Amino acid sequence: MAGRRAFLAGLMAGGVAPRMSWADLGAVSYLSAGRRADGTHVLCGLSAAGAIVFQRDLPARGHAAAAHPDRAEAVGFARRPGMFALVLDCGRGDVLHRLEAPAGRHFYGHGVFSDDGARLFTTENDYDAARGIVGVWDVAAGYRRLGEFASGGVGPHGIKRTPRGHLVVANGGIETHPDAGRAKLNLPDMRPNLTYLSLEGAVIEQVELPPELHRNSIRHLAVAADGTVGFAMQWQGDAAARVPLLGRHRLGGAVALAEAGAFREMRGYLGSIAMVGRQIAVTSPRGHLVQIHDSARLAKVSEAAHEDVCGIAPRGGGFLATTGTGHVLRPGGAPLARHRVQWDNHLIPL
Repeated sequence: MAGRRAFLAGLMAGGVAPRMSWADLGAVSYLSAGRRADGTHVLCGLSAAGAIVFQRDLPARGHAAAAHPDRAEAVGFARRPGMFALVLDCGRGDVLHRLEAPAGRHFYGHGVFSDDGARLFTTENDYDAARGIVGVWDVAAGYRRLGEFASGGVGPHGIKRTPRGHLVVANGGIETHPDAGRAKLNLPDMRPNLTYLSLEGAVIEQVELPPELHRNSIRHLAVAADGTVGFAMQWQGDAAARVPLLGRHRLGGAVALAEAGAFREMRGYLGSIAMVGRQIAVTSPRGHLVQIHDSARLAKVSEAAHEDVCGIAPRGGGFLATTGTGHVLRPGGAPLARHRVQWDNHLIPL
């Protein structure tokens, strides 16, 4: 590794700037947005042990990020209703590009690269028409916008690749408009769905929740190697109601929902989700809890209390979580590290 870095340094000194890979950075395993103690915002690279490997400034609060599959390049997304996304060279710290949402659009805080890294797909709001959009960006052309297609619903939030090379989108069902800030404009008429799309925007399959759960906004996604999609929800109805907040689906199958009683302490809100093996982990910063569920039975197998926990990602055969108190930890265990950074909602594995 030392020889590789010396070689790269020599090329850069000679005016050549090769694109670094994630391996060139060494220990970085995750990305997370956060807020420093002085109130400034940052996108950080974290090691599997919770150490900060790099920090890159963001102009405002971030939400999630998308990591290029090969290059040490990441896109940090503004929190909804954000108008910017920054493409960062995570090795040298340069801002390579600033993506601006087109007129009449705003970002929803999430995006994903195609398997080959040639295209970036972003969830967006066509807010005057109250319809969800997936924006398409050409990476080789400096993240030039190629176009867009319908997400299949209202309020798309999470977006992931599937093992078959498709996209899966969590259409949360909530109508918003930047003139109204973060207000939710259509709660009585919500219709969240999970939509599978080709990379050209053709709808492959779409599934909805039962009518009595139409206020259960599908927000965040995790995809297993066999194509199973886990989805985390946020309830927009009566606070006293007990509803399932975790679901599972595979192409061609029916939606499976966990038992509502498992989430009685989650205050109707799951903040993030991750899957590894036969386990699904979900977090609730409002309930200060991490739960592990068996992915086949959707039955809770463990629960741990951690203040303001939200970010969650696979780590080996288990999980790593981040909190708004600056901790990086294994659910149920002592903190691996604590930083003067208030970690935001998501922990993105490379």
